[in-house]
Amino acid sequence: MNEWEITLSETEAGLTAEAQSDARLTFEEAFSAHQRLVYRYAYGLTRERALAEDVTQEVFIRLHSQLDTAQRAGMLRAWLLRVTANVARNLMRTGRRAAARDEAFAMEMFETADMQTPDEAFARRVEIEKTQRTLDRIKEPLRSCLLLRHEGLTYREIATALGLRESNVGSLIARARRKFTKLYMKVR
Repeated sequence: MNEWEITLSETEAGLTAEAQSDARLTFEEAFSAHQRLVYRYAYGLTRERALAEDVTQEVFIRLHSQLDTAQRAGMLRAWLLRVTANVARNLMRTGRRAAARDEAFAMEMFETADMQTPDEAFARRVEIEKTQRTLDRIKEPLRSCLLLRHEGLTYREIATALGLRESNVGSLIARARRKFTKLYMKVR
């Protein structure tokens, strides 16, 4: 076969396996080709349907922004599976942290509720309302940074959640604390 016949046979029969690995896929083609694989792998790692769906969505969001990088050297499938494993681990870790925080909060509330007198309970409600009014007066993203840090998130997690640069999160939290302290003294 000459070169023209090889090209013609590839065109007629579709791309060969070797050519397919070098071909650049559009995002839609990559999604169609690999969505089920990513979901099944995520489900195998998490054993939770909703979490596997979240992982799959996050993986394809990352693919959308890094499509060229992911397809380098025909390694799209390997890239997708590596990102799936990383995202699944991160989400499960975050879920465990949130569950631990919720459990600690519930235990604290249970312990304080039993020991409070009606006057103490009223004073606590007043403090909570004052804190909420103060937080309402703080503008975004300062308020969100402060609340997320109080929830125990790392600077990286806060930056990702709010779409900020990680290097800015610390200064935003410091400004939010100063602002909160100043406003708290003025709120009645």
